[in-house]
Amino acid sequence: MIAPLATLAFLATLWLIVVVGASVLEESGARIAAALKGTAAHPQVPVPVRVRARSRFQQPVRAKARWRAAA
Repeated sequence: MIAPLATLAFLATLWLIVVVGASVLEESGARIAAALKGTAAHPQVPVPVRVRARSRFQQPVRAKARWRAAA
């Protein structure tokens, strides 16, 4: 009785994997094909990038003898 149930569970799992794989390919199949060809699926849109420079370099804090003794 276990063999038919195990077979049914295996076939249900296999069917679920196929259904999920088909839905993934349906949603992103064009992107996957474009990536395999080495081209872009859609034209790239330039995105503005802000560059923020530091105003000044901060020196690291030196440990004083009192702090070292406390540690």
